[in-house]
Amino acid sequence: MAAKRKFIVKLKMIRIDKRGCHLAVAGKINGKKAHLIVDTGASQTVFDKYRIEHFLGHKKFEKSEALSTGLGTNSMESHLVKIPGLVVGDFEIKDEIMILLDLSHVNESYALMKLKPVDGVIGGDVLKKYNGVIDYGKKTLTLFLPK
Repeated sequence: MAAKRKFIVKLKMIRIDKRGCHLAVAGKINGKKAHLIVDTGASQTVFDKYRIEHFLGHKKFEKSEALSTGLGTNSMESHLVKIPGLVVGDFEIKDEIMILLDLSHVNESYALMKLKPVDGVIGGDVLKKYNGVIDYGKKTLTLFLPK
């Protein structure tokens, strides 16, 4: 069996209330700094359809026939877009088709808590594909690539 390359990414704990927190990671989308949340309960990685133009310089999105559920809603329209580069720490995903959703309700909640807006959410698809391991004590996310 081939050895795997390991990438350790620092996480930041964002206090949401007295008992809860979100995991945040600094990243880059297409070379520009992005504020991302890691959400083990999100089935897929998504980006905010209103904030993505800043990173890609265009609004050329393909409407998806599937409706997405979760993120505090029953269903919402989604779009697909090719992300040339998504970087967290030293880990990079290139030329991946990703989902765009309206995350304005998330960002409105963040604004009420005086928190930075969210550009995207790293979900279960990426965590599963790259064998993501979260260490809450060390505040790290470890991702693996086959060598």
